[in-house]
Amino acid sequence: MKHWEYHPEPVEGCFGCKGLSIQMNAGDADSRRTRPHKQWKSDLEAYNEARSQGVQPAGTTRAKVEAALKASENLGTAYNAHTMPGAEKIDKKTAGVMRELKEANIPISSKK
Repeated sequence: MKHWEYHPEPVEGCFGCKGLSIQMNAGDADSRRTRPHKQWKSDLEAYNEARSQGVQPAGTTRAKVEAALKASENLGTAYNAHTMPGAEKIDKKTAGVMRELKEANIPISSKK
């Protein structure tokens, strides 16, 4: 701001005046805004809908919610990320094995 003591009004061609008029903006690099608000809100709505069906996804992103819903469809019961293997690993074959283990009263857990 000391520059304004030399000439209080901006002067054409003065590098100092030009430098003081630059406004910085982080734009897309702003770490506080990783996703657009509209997408974030949509992802949370999908997560809440899955939770209302008894499904517990591994996260709130659309991909994790959709993987949990697909796993639930394959399992024939609500998927729970806290007690079951990763949703992306549960296909029809894996779901069949998990059902057999459950019927045999063998606990299924991916957590150690």
